[in-house]
Amino acid sequence: MVNKEQNLKFVVAGLLLGILMAAMDNTIVATAMGTIVADLGDFDKFVWVTSAYMVAVMAGMPIFGKLSDMYGRKRFFIFGLVVFLVGSALCGIAQSMVQLSVFRAIQGIGGGALMPIAFTIVFDIFPPENRGKMTGLLGAVFGVSSVLGPLLGAYITDFISWHWVFYINVPIGIISFYLIFRYYQESLEHSKQRIDYGGAITLVVAVVSLMFALELGGKEYAWASAPIISLLASFALFFIVFIFIERKAEEPIISFWMFKNRLFATSQILAFLYGGTFIILAVFIPIFVQAVFGGSATNAGFILTPMMLGSVAGSAIGGIFQAKTSFRNLMLISVVAYFAGMYLLGTMDPDTARWMITLYMILVGFGMGFSFSLLPSASIYNLEARYRGSANSTNSFLRSLGMTIGVTVFGTIQNNVFTDKLSNAFKGGQAGMKFENPEQLFQSGERSKIPGFVLDRIVNAMSDSITITFMIALIPIGLAAITILFMGNTRIEVNKEATKENSKGKKAQAPRLAPRKS
Repeated sequence: MVNKEQNLKFVVAGLLLGILMAAMDNTIVATAMGTIVADLGDFDKFVWVTSAYMVAVMAGMPIFGKLSDMYGRKRFFIFGLVVFLVGSALCGIAQSMVQLSVFRAIQGIGGGALMPIAFTIVFDIFPPENRGKMTGLLGAVFGVSSVLGPLLGAYITDFISWHWVFYINVPIGIISFYLIFRYYQESLEHSKQRIDYGGAITLVVAVVSLMFALELGGKEYAWASAPIISLLASFALFFIVFIFIERKAEEPIISFWMFKNRLFATSQILAFLYGGTFIILAVFIPIFVQAVFGGSATNAGFILTPMMLGSVAGSAIGGIFQAKTSFRNLMLISVVAYFAGMYLLGTMDPDTARWMITLYMILVGFGMGFSFSLLPSASIYNLEARYRGSANSTNSFLRSLGMTIGVTVFGTIQNNVFTDKLSNAFKGGQAGMKFENPEQLFQSGERSKIPGFVLDRIVNAMSDSITITFMIALIPIGLAAITILFMGNTRIEVNKEATKENSKGKKAQAPRLAPRKS
């Protein structure tokens, strides 16, 4: 018979697989998107494939987090797995871009339940002295997914079929389902509460409006166009109504009293700022390698491996030491490494040695990795079990929101700088007429056709646009450093927590921290 310790190992394995699958999905699909468009057509609709997933994930996170507090983690984690797998299977058989977008939205509904609930389950089932290590492990998987996704997506697309970018989720999800269903025995007591339907509806409409505005603005429609202005106005209106409803609701989806807790509030701000800056590393470093150095798409993906290793190390160290010193001290180490790494990446040029870029990425990944394990722990620290799901999902939601806004804002900056640099490089000459589109930089056959002196100017323009973007990203990282100073000296007090939880007896096998009211 499997003992309790072995059960926990199986549960953790199931959670890790679920997080890896959901977190990796967007990056793995993005790599295959060119092939998918070539097969299904409707190039003008491909943006909806990504948008539908992200909208569903972000809208679902706070709602599923609250529902897990009310009715139990296990049922909603399993619900998320089942919906995600159904959506994945449907995506694999999609016959049009519209079908694929709809099926991706189904996937996103499941993904919105998986990531935040997984971290909450770990906090529930492990005693205080082990939580740091476990959250560090889960956080490392989140970091790995951002790098492994593009590599796996490129390999599957090139050597198997783009359909398997989605089908690969099925065996992984089935294993995760079995492990959680079979070995996770939820011991927390949950009482039925009134569902905040008004808050749920207004939150979904607000998030959907904002996401579509960010995804379509500057691409499908001009930022000053009526559709984008209408979407932004819709977001503002429904978000204000959402706040009003939440302040009056008996059991709100997002409990605003939590933000009176300094540690919780600063953790949410940091999740937003870190998410908004980390995403540009995953996007622009491969572009730099491929466009500036002339590497292949596969090599551009592999170049992120050092950053992945750095983030794994940072997440693990942050998890291990969170019981030995304050969250603030560890996050200060994080932000110093993160700022230094981003600054060094901002100094790159076409002559920078590849080994130096590798060191820069290890450093920036190390700094970022701390946030994967520390911020979820800080968000739910010293909260009753019935608030943990909501608190953790809020943190995941704000990190995802930061990533979405970050990739939009910094993507616009990079594109504008590149256009200006390119225009200045060929000002008054005809050389630029031989360079019709930036895609030539990423195709070795087309790249070789560009005259050398023309290619040098284009490469320099691309290099400058990316490094300037990295330098501008130092601004939100600097704001993160200031925010960290306000975190206070809170640290996990293992002995105190263990005594407090043990005093509750065997009835509460899962750790339950002291209530925190405001």
